[in-house]
Amino acid sequence: MKLRTYLLLSSLTGIGVLLICLFVSYSKMLLSIEQLYWLSGITAGVGLLSFILQYVLTKPLEKSIARISQQTVRIARGDFHTEVPLVGPQEFKLLAEQFNVMSCKLKESFDNLHHSESARRELIANVSHDLRTPLASIQSFVEALEDDVIKDEETFQRYLNTIRLETKRLGGLIQDLFELSSLEAQGEVFEPQPYHADELLIHTLESFSLHLAEKKLTIEIELPDKLPAAMMVPAQMKRVLSNLLQNAIQYSPVEGKIVLSAAEMGRYVRISVLDEGEGIEAEETSRIFERFYRIDKSRGKNNGGAGLGLAIAQSIVQLHGGEIGVNSTKGAGSCFWFTLPIYLSR
Repeated sequence: MKLRTYLLLSSLTGIGVLLICLFVSYSKMLLSIEQLYWLSGITAGVGLLSFILQYVLTKPLEKSIARISQQTVRIARGDFHTEVPLVGPQEFKLLAEQFNVMSCKLKESFDNLHHSESARRELIANVSHDLRTPLASIQSFVEALEDDVIKDEETFQRYLNTIRLETKRLGGLIQDLFELSSLEAQGEVFEPQPYHADELLIHTLESFSLHLAEKKLTIEIELPDKLPAAMMVPAQMKRVLSNLLQNAIQYSPVEGKIVLSAAEMGRYVRISVLDEGEGIEAEETSRIFERFYRIDKSRGKNNGGAGLGLAIAQSIVQLHGGEIGVNSTKGAGSCFWFTLPIYLSR
């Protein structure tokens, strides 16, 4: 039975009880016949008016409940692009608002689930490809050596060097996967300490002196006179800065310039790596920190890493309580940056 029917029946029941009381009063001679007629007429008139008013006033309630029921059916069918209008009594507006919030959260949950499933399939496909490529290369070169088809020493050594490089590449990919998994699971002890950004920049640059010299790149360092220490695990943040610097070197033109800078921004220290490379399309910047995502869709062995470096960098920075991002314009270079919380002495 509908709610509206219950309300109307309750109203009729009240009128019926009142009329019965009037007839009982008349039978007990508490009322005259004239008074009975007058009171019964008034009661019937008021009851009819109440019945009409209830019928009219409960119509919006019925419509509100019907709208919520319809949207519930749509959600049950998997359609989360739905919203109940905020109309009717205050209680039903509140109910509709809470229903819309629930629908929005369900949509977000299912979108995240769908995205996670898509990301999982993409991850498996990318891992399979990036593992298969060096393995296939190693297998082909080993078979050539086993078949003794290589006679000259120079080619033999070149084959061995290729096997060594592919093995190193395979080991690096496995190490990156392990490190990313450990960071997401927080499997390592995280104990940040005060450390100055200028020391981080200098110690990281020392590892890239040869690469910078090979491409004849100029390095500029921009630091303020006073810069507070930041809270970090130096080894992990060196990994982050090394990844950004390696990408800057890779994509910078010969005899180009790379600018490393650090500055205080509120309660954070911001470190930036600016290059003069080709830049990144706007639609690429939103996905560049995803695992295995590479701007160059080709997958030749000379196209750089497996696309895990920036994902690892993002995980490390977020673990430190900072943010990482990129500002880039196609044809005008890129500026990768990350922030770290400032050390607040007690």
